[in-house]
Amino acid sequence: MRRLLITGAAGQLGQVMRKRLAPLAKTVRLADLAPLDRPEENEECMTCDLSDAAAVHEMVSGCDGIVHLGGISVERPFDQIVGGNIVGLYNLYEAARAHGRPRIVFASSNHTVGYYSQTERLGPDAPFRADGLYGVSKCFGEALARMYFDKFEQETALVRIGSCTPEPTNYRMLSTWFSHDDFTSMIEAIFRVPVLGCPVIWGSSANDAGWWDNSHVGWLGWKPKDNAEIHRANIATHTQKPDPSDPMVRFQGGGFVNNPIFKE
Repeated sequence: MRRLLITGAAGQLGQVMRKRLAPLAKTVRLADLAPLDRPEENEECMTCDLSDAAAVHEMVSGCDGIVHLGGISVERPFDQIVGGNIVGLYNLYEAARAHGRPRIVFASSNHTVGYYSQTERLGPDAPFRADGLYGVSKCFGEALARMYFDKFEQETALVRIGSCTPEPTNYRMLSTWFSHDDFTSMIEAIFRVPVLGCPVIWGSSANDAGWWDNSHVGWLGWKPKDNAEIHRANIATHTQKPDPSDPMVRFQGGGFVNNPIFKE
């Protein structure tokens, strides 16, 4: 690619992907509302509020691919979520439509299905069961992306990210962990295939205790290599096992089902 855009580049995951995805394009455009570190030789930095349509159009202009990590990434009141995750995503897709429809990797979330039991194994067609307003915003994002694909042929990978961290740190993450290496190789595969469409892809590593089935995207040519199981002994040593009634054990969304935003 000539230019790859990474939104949310100042965030925890954005900072990781900034370095790892550098080989994919001649220039990597980094965008965030928060301050960014000084650009490296093949980087350019932009400040962008996703709720500002004109700024988003400028951000997307000239880009061949987009890794969209921007917006609110945790549970928040609706008035905080709506700007980046709903209005902002609409602005992103309108900008993409106006600028040649660059392929998009959309960071969706496991919290679109957080109210499923941890005893269930899910494929891509499982109905949404969001565990909070953040999860609902990602359901909206997936629906919006699908509409833009059906109506305008805008290709998007809908990546339902589990727990993308250096290593798993609790029992739930033995099922949801998504290593940085596996996310990087997934993104490489998404931009490599000649035809993408608009698939749902579960963002998780090859965890023995995993809940999600990615067999439907074998054509992508991507297979995760890491497995959270190698961290089980360390978690058992340093982490107290939750009570069986705890949402961290019962629901795939874990603690997100205990939403502190809603008041009785």
